[in-house]
Amino acid sequence: MTTDSVPAGDPRRLLSDTTALARRVRVDQRVTWFALLVLAVVTLVAIPFDWWGLEIRCSGTGDAAACRYWRRGAMFYWPPALLLAYAAIAYGYARAARERGLGTRIRAYALTGATLTAVFTASWLAARLYLYDNPPAEPFPTWVLKLDLLVSPAGTIGVALLVLARLERNLALLAFTLAYLAVVVVPIDFGWGRGWGLETTFLPQQVVNATVLLLGAAAFALARRRQP
Repeated sequence: MTTDSVPAGDPRRLLSDTTALARRVRVDQRVTWFALLVLAVVTLVAIPFDWWGLEIRCSGTGDAAACRYWRRGAMFYWPPALLLAYAAIAYGYARAARERGLGTRIRAYALTGATLTAVFTASWLAARLYLYDNPPAEPFPTWVLKLDLLVSPAGTIGVALLVLARLERNLALLAFTLAYLAVVVVPIDFGWGRGWGLETTFLPQQVVNATVLLLGAAAFALARRRQP
């Protein structure tokens, strides 16, 4: 924008052009599709760790059998995997910003992701140290189970994406993230995987979560390509 593009004494036109320029800069800063792609890949790679690292302890027989799960493989996989994912996303945003000569506020998102990773790691360790060997006499209330889903890796991915949507002022990402969190918390697995066996208990939901992230990455990449 040059000084000739705004007539002298027209503050409303100047404000309008400044607002439009600021919005354009925010849009140019976004590499949303890359963040979703990295998170989708991390979710898919977690599947074999859950498959072979799942520890199941059952007591009783038949319908009276009670089983407890310890996602040992996931416990060793998710913390470093998510930290590496957030580092890769921060690098991707920083590189895109340098190429376009713009700034970026991605650090807040990466720090949020790292903090949430520490929260779920601590909660899983606490569950392993106490609840696994001392199961509650009665089932947990629904709100506790939903909170557990929110502090799971899939849930923390969604919560961190809410922060990214705020930083980018990205309503499309906000809508996508709310839909993703609904899939995680409900959860939505379409009844897929029933009867496959105890060791595949977590497989259907992880595939659904990864698919949603991949579809989101594809949609945001397509929208990016269509921008003038």
